[in-house]
Amino acid sequence: MRYQISGKQIDIGEALQVHVQTELNEILGKYAGRPTEAVVTFSKSGQEYVCESVVHLSTGLTVQAKGSDHEIYAAFDASSEKMDKQLRRNKRRLKDHHKERSQPVELYSAGSYILDGIEDSAVAEEQDATPIIVAETETKIPSLTVGEAVMQMELAGTPVIMFRDEKSKKLNVVYKRDDGNIGWIDPHAAD
Repeated sequence: MRYQISGKQIDIGEALQVHVQTELNEILGKYAGRPTEAVVTFSKSGQEYVCESVVHLSTGLTVQAKGSDHEIYAAFDASSEKMDKQLRRNKRRLKDHHKERSQPVELYSAGSYILDGIEDSAVAEEQDATPIIVAETETKIPSLTVGEAVMQMELAGTPVIMFRDEKSKKLNVVYKRDDGNIGWIDPHAAD
C-alpha cells in the first residue's frame, strides 16, 4: 500500500508518520482486504490540529474520516476511530448481504465544475443567470448497486453521491435527507 502523509503549513516528524502507518495497517488489516493508497493530511485550525484521512480500497470504494484535537496524535486517533467504525459497519453489511464484490467498481469519467455563487439578484439578472465557471476538473462516476452507493456515501462522509446503477445502467443519485433518512433518485422508475 502507498502512503502519503503530509502537513499543511506544519512539520510532521518521522515518529508521527510511523505511528500513522502502523495504526492504519492494523485497522485496514482487520476490515479491508486490499487497500491501495492512504492519504493523511494534518493541518492546524486555531488551537486544534485537524487530521483528514482518505483510503482508497481496491474495490473502488473510498473511506474518508476527519478528526481534530489539541494534540496532533489525538487528532489522528480521532480520525482513525471514525475510519475503524465506518469500515466495521461496511464489513458487517457485506456479511449481512452474503455478497462480496468479485470485480472492481467500474468508473466512468465526467466533467466536474465549480460555479461562482452569485448572491445579488440584480447582478444575476444582468448576467442572464449564466453561472461563471471558477474551476473545471474531471471526476469519476462509479457503477454500483443502490446498497453499495449508500455504503460509499456513508464511507466518504458526503451528503450525496451520483452513480450508474448496475441494473439499469442509468445515472442515479442517493442523498442524505434532512430527516435523517436516505433519498434515492431513480430516473428508470419514471419510464
